[in-house]
Amino acid sequence: MTNRVLEQKKKLRTKRKLRVRGNIFGVASKPRVSIFRSNRYLYAQAIDDQKGVTLASVDGKKLGVGNNKENAKEVAKKFAENLKKAGISEVIFDRNGYIYHGVVASFADALRENGITL
Repeated sequence: MTNRVLEQKKKLRTKRKLRVRGNIFGVASKPRVSIFRSNRYLYAQAIDDQKGVTLASVDGKKLGVGNNKENAKEVAKKFAENLKKAGISEVIFDRNGYIYHGVVASFADALRENGITL
């Protein structure tokens, strides 16, 4: 792909991200779960927007798993464990500008399967 096409893709994702982010806000009792997909790994964190702190997080790179649907389920399982340790059972899902399908949808479904309410 050319540089111009990549810049356009980044611009469109940023617009989607800001549009989604304008409607959701996480608090300590119901934090915002933000995900990030790189080309290789998947990352997630639970954020309390009132205080601006991260309550729980998971790093696919440290777990040694890649960025596909099956690995997203493993990352979500570990993340659900971290959330439960922090005493969190209900969250607001922030897809971070990514379209809700594939890895993102698989991650969200796996969170639900592991007892976290979205």
